[in-house]
Amino acid sequence: MIYKVLFQPNKIENPRRENTRSIYLEAESSVAARALVEEKTEYNIELIQEVTGDFLEYEQKSPDFKITEL
Repeated sequence: MIYKVLFQPNKIENPRRENTRSIYLEAESSVAARALVEEKTEYNIELIQEVTGDFLEYEQKSPDFKITEL
């Protein structure tokens, strides 16, 4: 499954909407996606969404859509 992970670049600064970024990951579950991001990065995770169906098609049309491998 593909997950969209919304995050802040680091855990030290207070979260600000303007700093929120996103990556797309392939993982078995949202729990596995969270564990992977927490293990490999210093990101402050805000939200993890499963991307399927029409939502996936919409996201794939974006020039920023790229599956990230950590």
